Amino acid sequence: MNKVIGINEAVKMIKSGCTIMISGFMAVKSPEALIDLMIKNNIKNLTVIANDSAVPGKGIGKLITHRCVKKLIASHIGLNPETGRQMNAGELEVELIPQGTLAERIRCGGAGLGGFLTPTGIGTSVEEGKQKLTVNGAEYLLEFPLRADVAIIKGSVVDTLGNVFYKGTTQNFSLVMAMAADLVIVEAEEIVQPGELKAEYVMTPGIFVDYIVGAEM
Repeated sequence: MNKVIGINEAVKMIKSGCTIMISGFMAVKSPEALIDLMIKNNIKNLTVIANDSAVPGKGIGKLITHRCVKKLIASHIGLNPETGRQMNAGELEVELIPQGTLAERIRCGGAGLGGFLTPTGIGTSVEEGKQKLTVNGAEYLLEFPLRADVAIIKGSVVDTLGNVFYKGTTQNFSLVMAMAADLVIVEAEEIVQPGELKAEYVMTPGIFVDYIVGAEM
């Protein structure tokens, strides 16, 4: 089945108030075209799950600047002063999670697991409000899975069936996000026909992808 649709049609599926996962690391390989159209369509009150809040004027940073985000769940915000300003002013809720823990929580959400145990955060503010368990004499935090209504990710090469290849570090959180959302939209740098993307290069199988848009659409 050809999963390629127009970007305007795709963005209509993203609703104000939803929880959305967005790929990218410091805005590198974020789905910029989708983000720009979300802002244009005035999609707001979002809960965003991402590695970080990028930088002003790029990626998720644009959503922050345009006040589209009510809650951010991320690993760090240090490169975006506007995120820190809104957080300190009580205008934006921010939940900071250690990067490895964030990735594993998303992976658990995609794998259907109930959670996992990690020593990361023991003895720090990270453990506040969380259940601690002792296993073989060592303490662990119980961390719960994360899922989203929608995930928007950037693919380097995508065939029309939804099979995705990511170049280098472009894959960042995309692999786990594609498994942990009810609706997955891939913004493709290049769209090819079935068979043009060799099976051994497929990183996200098409079964996890609902729709594909071209970045230039």
